Amino acid sequence: MYNDMIRHLNEIVLPFWKKLKDDKNGGYISYMGHDLSTDPGAERGCILNSRILWFFSQAVITLEDKSLLEYADHAYNALLSMLDDEFGGVFWSMNADGTVFDSTKHTYNQAFAIYALSTYYQASGKEQALDHARALFDLIEDKFTDEVSYVDAAARDFSPVDNGKLSENGVMADKTMNTLLHLLEAYTELYRVSGDEEVRQRIYFIFNILEKKIYNPKKHRLDVFFDKDYNSIIDMHSYGHDIETSWLADRTLEILGDDMLTARIRPILQDLAAETYRVAYTENGFYNECVRGKVDKKRIWWVQAEALVGFLNAYEKTSDVKYLEASRSLWKFIDEKITDRREGSEWFWQLEEDGETPSPYKPIVEPWKCPYHNGRMFFEVIGRKAGKEL
Repeated sequence: MYNDMIRHLNEIVLPFWKKLKDDKNGGYISYMGHDLSTDPGAERGCILNSRILWFFSQAVITLEDKSLLEYADHAYNALLSMLDDEFGGVFWSMNADGTVFDSTKHTYNQAFAIYALSTYYQASGKEQALDHARALFDLIEDKFTDEVSYVDAAARDFSPVDNGKLSENGVMADKTMNTLLHLLEAYTELYRVSGDEEVRQRIYFIFNILEKKIYNPKKHRLDVFFDKDYNSIIDMHSYGHDIETSWLADRTLEILGDDMLTARIRPILQDLAAETYRVAYTENGFYNECVRGKVDKKRIWWVQAEALVGFLNAYEKTSDVKYLEASRSLWKFIDEKITDRREGSEWFWQLEEDGETPSPYKPIVEPWKCPYHNGRMFFEVIGRKAGKEL
């Protein structure tokens, strides 16, 4: 399976995203419908561009292939045009011609820019990229904090706005688990490449929130949507985010190298992996979520990728072979059913609840459909000793 995954990365995923490079407008074409038609004039999501920048930067590092740097450079130049020279920060989205489409500022978006810029710095050696990443860290700490922790959303000038972009299921959340998770991820990457002690201390702060406010020990899950004081506002279990957290936060623990913190946090992460294995894993893919007691059994592309890595990490930490077998099963499912074998395509967005039928109303590329989750899955498998056991 390991060799099959390497071929899949090199023959399907990398070529697909290379061909979306837009030499006319800059950046990358950001929309491909289910029918495989592209729209070069579509809205350019800044999160998508950051994820593409991260993907090609990490590919340079993991595959030791400097020829891929031109694609990372292209995404980097696009990201520079997405920075707000007047107020600071990264816009939510741009038009293809480089003008602003949506001027919202969001912590989630700033976090992904930090994540991408930090990895690009390692891949390219450009100090400017690290300077931009550090500036965005300072901006988050200055503009997106309150008396409790971090707020999610703001207008261009950092005045308050609602958080509709990361709220769903009939609630409007002031704060979200998802934003905090990816802020942890971004700060981890920035700390890894810079060794900045201030960044390290904010990672400890985020872990404290994760442990005390986000983790629900009675239900063995992370709660998802919160008011400004971290009161949960909906009964929801996001299986994909829990299994993603189980390995992403574990990676942060490894980078910090703090035995006392690890002793506190790792049992939480192993609890998340064990519970999602129990309630969401099947031999025909990994379920999406459970909202107010109703399980959504659709098989989402990114959830499958995160589950594969999460269970591989759980196997490494516990030696429980059931997790290795789950990772193997998920790769088989991804390869046979999530992968879109039509020429010129990549992965389907989702399968319906039968676990067989691709959803025809979901595009192949749009501002949230990107090479971040599946690309990262391949890189994690390549970089882990257990990856060779798949």
